[in-house]
Amino acid sequence: MNSTLKHTIRSRFKSEFKTEPMLIFSPGRINLIGEHTDYNNGFVFPAAIDKGMYLAIGTSDSNISKVVALDMNDSHEFIVNDLQPIKDGGWKNYILGVIAEIKNTGNNIAPINIVFGGDIPIGAGLSSSAALENAVVFGLNEWFQLGLTKTQMIHISQKAEHHFVGVNCGIMDQYASMFGEKNVVLLLDCQTLKAIPYKINFKNLEFLLINTKVSHSLANSAYNERRHSCERVSRALKKESLRAISKKELLAKKSLITTSDFVKASYVIAENERVKAASQAIADSHLEQLGQLLFQSHEGLSKHYNVSCDELDFLVDQAKKHPKVIGARMMGGGFGGCTLNLIQSTAVENFKQMIAVAYRKKFNLECEFYSVHLSEGTRIIS
Repeated sequence: MNSTLKHTIRSRFKSEFKTEPMLIFSPGRINLIGEHTDYNNGFVFPAAIDKGMYLAIGTSDSNISKVVALDMNDSHEFIVNDLQPIKDGGWKNYILGVIAEIKNTGNNIAPINIVFGGDIPIGAGLSSSAALENAVVFGLNEWFQLGLTKTQMIHISQKAEHHFVGVNCGIMDQYASMFGEKNVVLLLDCQTLKAIPYKINFKNLEFLLINTKVSHSLANSAYNERRHSCERVSRALKKESLRAISKKELLAKKSLITTSDFVKASYVIAENERVKAASQAIADSHLEQLGQLLFQSHEGLSKHYNVSCDELDFLVDQAKKHPKVIGARMMGGGFGGCTLNLIQSTAVENFKQMIAVAYRKKFNLECEFYSVHLSEGTRIIS
């Protein structure tokens, strides 16, 4: 828990609005393996982390609601009964979207005040957006005693992203952020929304995230294009989703689809198998096997699904060369963000120094490093 940030958010709310707020923490997430499988009703393997969004909430004393985005030194005022997406609205649309979707469930929301900030880097592929959405819906549910379940809340967060932000995301990010458990990775079936918790024994290993510090503008449009590609294959094979298609069946019906769509669908089907293999590797404490699956996942994301970029590929290639890194891959939607590295704890500092120099030399950029621990999900912290 970031006590300094928690105190800063609370103090800003009190100075701005002259009342005591409720405080919520909503974590970001890593996804161990299983990328772009969630919107195909497949399997993913995420975990909440100990970095995320801190949000202070309280009732407004007027008919105007106000949100202060501390990290961006920005604010926005609105009326809760007149909510529309804002063109190029950025963070504002996540919040307005959640409130609009709550109202669509038949719940009324009184004017509110919010202050939020985080220690999760925006654009790094750690789901700062889902953390913010979940913080807002959880905070509103608690403050106004709406009686929404956690499952209802994550669907509200997802719909906010679909309808106000314009990204047709799956449910993984919201689920992991809401339902996370300490030291646990969740094998989530995105078709049933049922998860099996796997407690992970890291032995002498830990996760290190490396942020490329790039976010290519392709990300949102390419995400939606990939989703449409998967949907075309499902329709062509008369299936509800790629989840219902085997590798053998896809190969038999190859003539019905374009080569590009075939390659992307092949990646998704293979990635689902890797997720299940990864859960078995953790159950058996075979972390070296898990590491190999991470490398294979990156290869598929880069060469078949085409959602990587030069910076991500470079970092994974460097990780492969290091004898103390047992697995690495890009993580998140792609075209920037972070790589996830499973590395021996004693080698972390040496590896960071090596990567920092190599990355600077190659791209004239400074990458960032984050050590993360697996955390509980969205919750009240005061």
